[in-house]
Amino acid sequence: MGNIGPGELLIIALIALLLFGAGRIADIGKGLGQGIANFKKGLREADAGDDDDKPKKVEKSSAKEEKADEAKEEKKEKLA
Repeated sequence: MGNIGPGELLIIALIALLLFGAGRIADIGKGLGQGIANFKKGLREADAGDDDDKPKKVEKSSAKEEKADEAKEEKKEKLA
């Protein structure tokens, strides 16, 4: 139970063909393919954007750390 064999797939394909027609099924397949391609393209662009942001974040945190260190040194100088 739960396994779909080639006979069941053939029956499902025939029912889909009767419901939608050959032209409509081709359009559905084309749209599905374009959607997957756009999704993959978006993932690649997001990964490229993340790579560009990482050095900036590291630089910002380094700059914050430097400012914090400078502030600590100033406080030490004032106390001394």
